[in-house]
Amino acid sequence: MKTKRLLVCLVIILAFNFAHAADKPKLTLDEFFDSVDFKSVKLSPDGAAVLIETERADWDQRIFRTDLWVYRTDDRGTGTLMQLTQSGRDCKPEWSPDGRWIAFLSERKTHTAKRTDSDDEPTEDETAHLYLISSTGGESFSVTRGEEEVHAFAWSPDSKTLYFATRQPWTKDQKDAYKKEWKDVTQYRAAERGDAIFSLDVAEALARHLAEPSRISDDSDNTPDLTPGSRAIASTSWRVNGMDVSPDGRRLAFATESVSEREEKISEFEIYSVDLVNASPDRPPHQVTHNEAQEDHVHWAKDNKHILFEVEFGSVEGKYKDTQNRLYWVDADTGLTARWASDFTGSVHRYCVNRNEGVVVAGRVGTEIQLYSQANLNATFAKQGGWAGTYDLIAFAEHSSRIAVVYSSLEKPTEVYVADSIDKLSDARPITSFNLLFAERDLPKGKPYRWTADDGSSVEGMLMYPPGKFEARNLPTFVFIHGGPDDADGNHFEADWYQWDRLAATQGWLVFEPNYRGSSGYGDKFLEQIVPELVSRPGKDILEGVDALVKDGIADPNHLVIGGYSYGGYMTNWLITQTNRFKAAVTGAGAVEHVANWGNDDTTFDDAYFLGGTPWEAAQRYHDEAAIFQIDKVRTPTHIVAGADDIRVAVEENYLLDHALHNLGVPSTFLIFPGEGHELDKNPWHGKIKVREELKWLAKYGGM
Repeated sequence: MKTKRLLVCLVIILAFNFAHAADKPKLTLDEFFDSVDFKSVKLSPDGAAVLIETERADWDQRIFRTDLWVYRTDDRGTGTLMQLTQSGRDCKPEWSPDGRWIAFLSERKTHTAKRTDSDDEPTEDETAHLYLISSTGGESFSVTRGEEEVHAFAWSPDSKTLYFATRQPWTKDQKDAYKKEWKDVTQYRAAERGDAIFSLDVAEALARHLAEPSRISDDSDNTPDLTPGSRAIASTSWRVNGMDVSPDGRRLAFATESVSEREEKISEFEIYSVDLVNASPDRPPHQVTHNEAQEDHVHWAKDNKHILFEVEFGSVEGKYKDTQNRLYWVDADTGLTARWASDFTGSVHRYCVNRNEGVVVAGRVGTEIQLYSQANLNATFAKQGGWAGTYDLIAFAEHSSRIAVVYSSLEKPTEVYVADSIDKLSDARPITSFNLLFAERDLPKGKPYRWTADDGSSVEGMLMYPPGKFEARNLPTFVFIHGGPDDADGNHFEADWYQWDRLAATQGWLVFEPNYRGSSGYGDKFLEQIVPELVSRPGKDILEGVDALVKDGIADPNHLVIGGYSYGGYMTNWLITQTNRFKAAVTGAGAVEHVANWGNDDTTFDDAYFLGGTPWEAAQRYHDEAAIFQIDKVRTPTHIVAGADDIRVAVEENYLLDHALHNLGVPSTFLIFPGEGHELDKNPWHGKIKVREELKWLAKYGGM
């Protein structure tokens, strides 16, 4: 009798849940692309305010607008969110250490004065410059000027000085001489020049703004195009991509990249320091690191001696190799380097220095990204309490225990959360509701899925079920392959042109997202097994995952489709040469061969590593791992997309694929997005059209 009652209760509960889900409308294409992404989160020094940078589509202006917001709490604990800037072109905000000011970069349109020797009218420029705004709001104003964009900036600990980096400025004579010599000819690489680092007194900049707020740039005299009041303190042959000032204010650390912004030589990526007490542009910066790693996100430790940094590509310990993301610090005097979280098997996704010397890390293990802390280099790397899902963009307050994070899960849209301390992460409360609409829709549900590869390795992926069909069987299946390859799909929420699994599921597809060999979160050995079988080893993992889904009765073998972008495009192009079981394919920015791709790609040292050498060192491997040499096997109708200005995977690779399929009589179509690079981040309509047409293609040829 008791069992029967429980059964009746269960049926009632299930019926209520299904009815509740049915009350919610399904997600539409337009709603999906109105999602808001978070690019930066910063806590004020006292912890009372949170600075937030958002990115969203502006359909009328045809741009992705970036805006700054500030959330404040009053004495009663009540919070208010206020938009701080309105231009739609503001990014990378930083609090002044005293909490009075917020500095940020902006590409707002500004007028550049006409030259005295020219009849040209003043022109509108969109150069990135450094701006200030009061932390209480008001009008922002530029504190840097000139034709050269600001690449990076940092506050001094006393808030009295701003340091910033631009390309070495030229005088009018230098500009004129270059134009006379070269006309409209491009000197590839040779025309680039390194950066100069400047200091700027904040009080003087404020006084200058009040005295001459409308002054514009003018290079009528023959002096370098400099920000008034700025002082050159250092120069480098490379481009500066990040900087930080030591807590005692005596040294500045900066990380470099190539002047072309291409990743061609690992030696162009290093960390340097500048002695601010004896700074001079004639004194070379001290090179701190000498390794084969690509250093990023530099930050001084509290001891004024060590510089923390992340490594995604390359090796600190020896010859170049790719591992999962790691966190290190380096002694700024001796160059001795040590690894944080050295016993962590996962990938360091983000890190933040907390106010008590140690670090807090967002670490990926499998399909979860959780917060971990380490008090010092020798302490235990400990997982913190919290919710299942994905944590990102960690921020601490200098004089408070408060912590801010971005959090999401499969069914919980991305928002910013605040907790009183990291020990109270489970009690964090949301302070934004930009993506609330998603919670009001009948969203797909998902879960991890595991299978065993031919070599006995355990491989994992994610399954995203159509709304109302969680754990249903014999479903039409879309194999959706992530890029990277050192990325992974997991328990997080994302809604954009790159990650559109929720839209595909809403249209009835079971979306299978495999974390193949080469993915992060499963240990370095798992990631490194992609070398030198760049597509063939991951390809086996993916096809074996599909076999397992069919065997388990989850996937319908007669309704299989496949797709991906970037490395996901590589894999899609390869797999349609290995099998004809997929009824349709959608591929974007994926290579079909590796020699020209090595030459055109802006990450050439990475490509060479994956394939076991340069094209002349591993010629056979470049041939064997290329889809083009097996393209005659393809029978799958294939939809192709690419950015016209992509240098990560040159658009020529997509022309080659399209031309081959057209020659073979395989149904195909090719969309090229003008002005777009690899990230499709210029015009939001391009990404929306991309996904709209991909969904149509899958429905047309996939039998939906």
